[in-house]
Amino acid sequence: MKAFIFAAGLGTRLKPLTDTMPKALVPIGGVPMLKILLNKLISNGYDDIVINVHHFAEQIENYIFENNSFSVKITFSDERDLLRDTGGGIKHAKTLLLEGNGEPILVHNVDILSNLDLNWFRSIFLSSRAEANNPLIATILVSERDTSRYFLFDDSNRLVGWTNIATGEVKSPYPDLDVAKCRKLAFAGVHTISPEIFPLMDSFPETFSIVDFYLSICDKYSIVGVLQDGLEIHDIGKLSDLYKFNTFAQI
Repeated sequence: MKAFIFAAGLGTRLKPLTDTMPKALVPIGGVPMLKILLNKLISNGYDDIVINVHHFAEQIENYIFENNSFSVKITFSDERDLLRDTGGGIKHAKTLLLEGNGEPILVHNVDILSNLDLNWFRSIFLSSRAEANNPLIATILVSERDTSRYFLFDDSNRLVGWTNIATGEVKSPYPDLDVAKCRKLAFAGVHTISPEIFPLMDSFPETFSIVDFYLSICDKYSIVGVLQDGLEIHDIGKLSDLYKFNTFAQI
C-alpha cells in the first residue's frame, strides 16, 4: 500500500531546534517524529512510501538510508528548489505516487500524532467510493476540536465549504450555502486520495493549498469527512508538545 508523507516544511514553530535539523527528525520521547510515523505506517501494511523533502533534505535522506529504508520502499519527492504547499506537493509527486496499481494513497503530515486506525480509515475510503453518487476524490480525517477555521459538511458528511468563524469568511462553490445548517469540523492533516485527483490538478499552479483545491472541486466530486470515535490527535505546534505527547513515540 502507498503513502505520502509531508516532511518538507521549515518547522518554524519548533525553532530553535529546526535551525539545525528538519522538523521530521525532531525527537518526541527520544524518537524522531518521522520514525514514529513510519513505524505506524509500516505496521499497518504501507510498504511503498514517498516523502517530500526541502528543509535540510539531505538529513532526512541520510536518516532513511542509514536505517536501510526501514525494510520497505521509500522514495523522495525533491522540493529543494521550491516549497510547493500541500496541493502543489502532491501534484509534484505525481510520478512517484502513480507508480503501482492505481490504489488509493494515504497522505499524512509528519507532525500529526494520533491513535487513528489506519486500516479502518482506508476501509472508509473504499466503502465511500462504492456508495458515492459523484466520483470520490478523497476522504479527509476531521475532528470536533475547537478552532477558528472549519470545513463545512452536509448531512452526509460531504464537503461543501470552509469558514473562518473569527472573521466570518466563507469559501464554497455553492453561492447560496447556508453555513448555519452545515456541520463544522476541523481538518486533521490526514487524508486518502484517489489517483483520479491528478488530472484535476493540471490547471493549478506549481504552488497551491490542498484545502483550496478541495473547495474548488467539491461541487463536482465527492470529498467525504471522516470522524473516528475516540480519536486522539495532536499537531506538534510548539516545543512543549514534544514533551506533552511523548507517549506517542511508543504507538
